[in-house]
Amino acid sequence: MRDKIEAALKRSRADYTEIRIEEREATTVAYRGKDLETASAVIDAGGIVRCLCKDRGWGIATFNDRGDLLTKVEQAYQCARVAQSEEPIELAPIPVSEDRIAVTLEHDFRGTTMAGKKALAEEYNSILLGHSDRIVDTQCGYNDTFSRVFFANSEGTFIEEERPMITLWVMVITRDGDNVQTATETRSGQKGFDFVQGREEMAQAVAQRAVDLLSAETVVGGQYPVVLNQMLAGVFIHEAFGHLSESDFVYENPKAQEMMVLGRRFGQDILTVLDDGSLPGLRGTHKYDDEGTPTGRTDLIKNGVLVGRLHSRETAAKMGEKPTGNARATGYRYPPIVRMTNTAIEGGETSFEDMIQDIELGIYACDMYGGQTALENFSFSSAYAYMIRDGQIAEMVKDVILAGNLFTTLMNIDAIGNDFEWMQAGGTCGKGQGGLPVTFGAPHIRIQNVVIGGK
Repeated sequence: MRDKIEAALKRSRADYTEIRIEEREATTVAYRGKDLETASAVIDAGGIVRCLCKDRGWGIATFNDRGDLLTKVEQAYQCARVAQSEEPIELAPIPVSEDRIAVTLEHDFRGTTMAGKKALAEEYNSILLGHSDRIVDTQCGYNDTFSRVFFANSEGTFIEEERPMITLWVMVITRDGDNVQTATETRSGQKGFDFVQGREEMAQAVAQRAVDLLSAETVVGGQYPVVLNQMLAGVFIHEAFGHLSESDFVYENPKAQEMMVLGRRFGQDILTVLDDGSLPGLRGTHKYDDEGTPTGRTDLIKNGVLVGRLHSRETAAKMGEKPTGNARATGYRYPPIVRMTNTAIEGGETSFEDMIQDIELGIYACDMYGGQTALENFSFSSAYAYMIRDGQIAEMVKDVILAGNLFTTLMNIDAIGNDFEWMQAGGTCGKGQGGLPVTFGAPHIRIQNVVIGGK
């Protein structure tokens, strides 16, 4: 494989050429109610060539037949020759790398039979179905993928990487007359089969939450101090702030350029936000991004001040900054674009008990059901929530919608917890190319004066 790739690169007539080839095997087992809905095994392979003619633009050729890379390189070059970039394209320099990243899984899921994977999903689904007679539907699924990725470019980089991923998800729908409620959980990571074993308590907790939501009252709308749990805080910083830190968006959007000025204060001194693609075992982790740039920690907000943003080689050159290892592609059918990896609010010093003790009336919002952002404005629905009364967690409430202006909300974060967690949920980012694995991290955070939609 390496000889073919390097021979094709040497024959390229472009200013810059890269080849990425992926081989992927995956299995999925999914139940819907009592029925086994899916049991599949998939093998997929293909690649992409990108050629750059600096005064013209990019050309791309994707393929499944890996037998004639020379033809694919020439096709990508011809596409680049007819491109019409508004300005010359430069790539920020990165080190030339030669590396092979192999993984060792303690319990490799490829060694578990399809019958064993089916039995695991069936067991959890049985727990969901048997929990309550008010449960009217369930979904329970298992998926694993193991990919081998080859990346090489005309500068001399050659990288071979193994990428495993395993995911378990459960969903419960309950009903009482016209009242229908849903609860979900996922667990996912670059782990072995043992990661999804022993999750009976998770299944029971999801089933019980769906039942409890039937009797929860709709929250009374208004303005409250709000405490977000780790999951919701992590999703909030990814969706509402992280995308604004992706430099392809900033460079192409004059309004974003006005907002995202380095050195601008976004929060109090206690607030630090980061992205780090180098942390082991997380969904967004790789040693190199899909342009061959080494990953690492990038501080976005440091002590309340905007200090960095996320880059590909192209955006880094355009903005006079350094590549950050955030050029990522969902698969070989797509070119890399600027994407987050593992994005987080760094932990603070406040305990959860201290965070709620002086709240006379507030809301403890947990997980996320859905949401949307538009530049600095956001709206999120928590999956479930509780009232805080006189410093204590009180009754469950539902239909909690948090809305506001990002910059105002960040400034109103006045407490950050000492209980940081990287979420083990199956987070994906849908920017442009569909679901790309990412991870959210955060402690509990407290935000003052949050507008809550409700009855």
